[in-house]
Amino acid sequence: MSRLLLDTHTLLWWLADDPALSTAAREAIADPGNEPLVSAASVWEIAIKRSLGKLTAPEDLLDRIEAEGFSWLAVESAHAWQVRALPFHHADPFDRMLIAQAIVEGLPLITRDQRFRAYGIQLQW
Repeated sequence: MSRLLLDTHTLLWWLADDPALSTAAREAIADPGNEPLVSAASVWEIAIKRSLGKLTAPEDLLDRIEAEGFSWLAVESAHAWQVRALPFHHADPFDRMLIAQAIVEGLPLITRDQRFRAYGIQLQW
């Protein structure tokens, strides 16, 4: 089984069945041989941006994520410490945490943000 870390926009597009989600990303997430992971950092990002009116997300977000069968990836101290070593190709703190988690856990990240490539992590889209 391959574990896949979902970027925040990937998660939201999956939940909304948004056509912006690529076919390859959709197939990877739906593949029963894969384990999609949702970072606590993504939930934190959604909560902040939702409260500021910058995005729409369902009130029952956590239940919806669990109903999809996705697994949770907690933010661990090793992830936070990895951020110190990241060059500033990307300034968004939530994206930097996802990048750090992908590095520490050896996970491919499902994102359309090509700026993540500068960190040498495996991307899928």
